[in-house]
Amino acid sequence: MSAIAGIYNINKEPVTQEHSLSMMNSLQKFPADDIQIWQKENIFLGCHAQWITPESVGEQLPYYDYERQLSITADAIIDNRQELFQKLQIDKEEGKIMPDSKLILLAYYKWGEDTPKHLIGDFTFMIWDEREQKLFGARDFSGSRTLYYSANGQKFAFCTVIQPLLTLPYIEKRINEQWLAEYLAIPNMIDVVDNSLTVIENIHQIPPSHSISVEDGKVSITRYNILFSVKNLSYKKDEDYVEAFKEVFQTAVNSRLRTFHSVGSQLSGGLDSGAVASFAAKSLQKENKQLHTYSYIPEKDFIDWTPTHRMANEQDYIKSTVKYAGNIEGHYMRFEGRSSISEIDEWLEIMEMPYKFFENSLWVKGIYEEASRQGIGVLLNGARGNFSISWGPALDYYGLLLKQMKWVRLRDELRHYSLNTGITNKSRLLSVIGKKAFPLMSRLGGSQEVYQLPMLINPEFANKYNVSNRLQENGIDMDGVSKYNIYEIRKRHFEKEFMWNATGTSGTKLSLRYGVWNRDPTNDIRVIRFCLSLPEEQFVKDGLDRALIRRATDGFLPDKVRLNQKLRGIQGADWIHRAAPSWDLFLEELKELVKDPIVLDFLNVEVLEIAISKAEKGPRPEYAFDPELRVLVRALIVYRFLKTFYFEGGDIYAKRMAEAKVGSIRH
Repeated sequence: MSAIAGIYNINKEPVTQEHSLSMMNSLQKFPADDIQIWQKENIFLGCHAQWITPESVGEQLPYYDYERQLSITADAIIDNRQELFQKLQIDKEEGKIMPDSKLILLAYYKWGEDTPKHLIGDFTFMIWDEREQKLFGARDFSGSRTLYYSANGQKFAFCTVIQPLLTLPYIEKRINEQWLAEYLAIPNMIDVVDNSLTVIENIHQIPPSHSISVEDGKVSITRYNILFSVKNLSYKKDEDYVEAFKEVFQTAVNSRLRTFHSVGSQLSGGLDSGAVASFAAKSLQKENKQLHTYSYIPEKDFIDWTPTHRMANEQDYIKSTVKYAGNIEGHYMRFEGRSSISEIDEWLEIMEMPYKFFENSLWVKGIYEEASRQGIGVLLNGARGNFSISWGPALDYYGLLLKQMKWVRLRDELRHYSLNTGITNKSRLLSVIGKKAFPLMSRLGGSQEVYQLPMLINPEFANKYNVSNRLQENGIDMDGVSKYNIYEIRKRHFEKEFMWNATGTSGTKLSLRYGVWNRDPTNDIRVIRFCLSLPEEQFVKDGLDRALIRRATDGFLPDKVRLNQKLRGIQGADWIHRAAPSWDLFLEELKELVKDPIVLDFLNVEVLEIAISKAEKGPRPEYAFDPELRVLVRALIVYRFLKTFYFEGGDIYAKRMAEAKVGSIRH
């Protein structure tokens, strides 16, 4: 709900007005309902507030508690308020109007540095403990909100975003080459494996699931939560698992509807976003509020080139969900004339760093823009549902049954699975399952074709920072080939906090830019813990993959969506189609890139030149997921960032586009 900022002069020097105002003025580019500061000698706290919840309206933040001698600034929405009211013995009437920041402060007064263990929601906060002369803060378990800081032994400063920290004269703006090396070397969507690093050498961030304390000149970072250590649940009947899940999930959804604004939701034709939207629509109906859904669809002249079992345009399935769930006003957006390439400069301004998710960047930002125009305060999504509510990889599970020699169960499951999916080639199916059960034999056979990105990083740059070893220590190979099975990947997803960071970074910065808070019930820690506690057979049952959410949405989603195992949506398949009108300019800039000294030390120019030769054949839409084409755009994003960082070179690409009158650039 806010951008927060602060300075703590450990050396006891008073915080100058020049420094505090420079940070707050840097936040002026974001919309705000209120701007407040609190200062006492060598400690300064600020808040650039966006009111989202009813309790936040008119909230005093930063807030100083004279009795307890505690001051807080917070960027937080807390979802387990009723539970905290009981634990903290807060009167019911007082709780109705209590803002989340004060609730966090009272929790700290009771539990001290254990406070974040008791909080559920999306949050970062910093508390000045005057009695202990200590600054303490935390970031929520999955890093839904960001918090950056810089410390030099004499001064400590923090902020929700990076730029305000760079206004302070004692923080030097210098590229963090370790961060850049990890970013370039990792082939998937993960930024870096060390989540304390940022793209700026002297600026760090609090990793997800961590707290920070600054006391006696020492900065301490502590992990307070490990997700995978949960107890297994056991119910007598299958129906009991479904009902228990629905209760937990509905609680997660309802707690994210707490806003005096309208509520929106991203909606695709699949299960995760459909489950979120349908559960939310029913709850909002009781409040006489309608849910607004936002769905991305390709341009009208796009021809779907994807395989027959995939669909790039999910509009029919989306409309089925909207009609069946009811109480939904659906919005369908094509973003005509815009492309992922035309949006790069604006995304770099938002992110303050390079990014990898370019294929979906157009519609992600576009939906925020439209939601903001329509007065949406909370924008729901189901982005993190794959490993929680819609877990259930059928073929991998059948591989387990094969390995465990559970022949009868496997036979029955395969019979149902064939009926549900329309796959009748049993020998081919068994071959795939065999590879799942015994992957080592498959790899030794050498017949497995691997999809991987070419190496973007300059090999010498990678060696300089020992990137290969650092990544391997964290279970990542630079060639993009995973050595883990899907169950190990899921376990690592919840154990390794670097898996979550990029989503939180984009979500925080988009919310500040557009005044719309992104909220994901599939990421609720109560939902995740519940799903992690269930036996695997609840997720694959009667030939259904993702069986738990399919059973739980009976009566919420139409069977066309709920039981669909024949078609799956695929996003980003049209990015080349959209970029086609400006393809020549795209190529021209890439050719400049490979000759520019600014990138030679960082990027693998030889690989890029080979990829450019493929791009010169023309904008073929079917190359949308081609590794070489994708690595070109990732390289271009890094190039634009470096040019702006070093030279403040401006939007060169946009100027050329305007001069050529090609495409549409949005500022």
